[in-house]
Amino acid sequence: MLVLAAALGWALLRGGLDGEGRRRAIAAAAIFAFLYISPFCALGSSLFAVRAVHHVLLVAALAPLIAGFGPVQRAFRHLSLAQLTALHMLIFWAWHAPPLYSAALSSDALFWIMQASLLLSSAGWWARLRQADAGAAVIALLATMVLMGLLAALLIFAGRAFYQPHWLTTQAWGFSPLEDQQLSGILMWVPGSAIYLLVALAVLYRSLRLEPAR
Repeated sequence: MLVLAAALGWALLRGGLDGEGRRRAIAAAAIFAFLYISPFCALGSSLFAVRAVHHVLLVAALAPLIAGFGPVQRAFRHLSLAQLTALHMLIFWAWHAPPLYSAALSSDALFWIMQASLLLSSAGWWARLRQADAGAAVIALLATMVLMGLLAALLIFAGRAFYQPHWLTTQAWGFSPLEDQQLSGILMWVPGSAIYLLVALAVLYRSLRLEPAR
């Protein structure tokens, strides 16, 4: 993640980016600062709901902004969109498995591995998505939305709190550990999944507008 921060800073300082590239770099730098420098990141150590929002912003806001940069596109050029969809969701689900999540919050090195793997797998997915035709892109977006929704539903309807690091940290904020987990599921399901649905609708709308012109 420090490499990403340095790359964004270097890209902004050296110039040479076109208008769109510069706007993407500025937006990515702002989101990066919010996620990792502001108190929002520390709050995620107390509330799993905040950590869920953190991860959604990481994969659905920061990742698409850096997906247009050359190194990201080259790193994943040998994988198909279907493979990247499966890889990204596998990594997303794996890091929300209670044992792996607990391990990540107890180790600085594992925490940053979690963050980097979530971001890079998602950025590669967004990069491939931008190159896909409309039909494949919509299928990948809807598949991602459904898989994220399934994880969210599991968090909402579980009868117990899964995440041990938050068992003693949520009460100060007025939540029981189970309520915190359920709130995280709602945030992941509604606004999180909605991002992918809106992008899918935008892709469909754009393809339908281009078809008559052809």
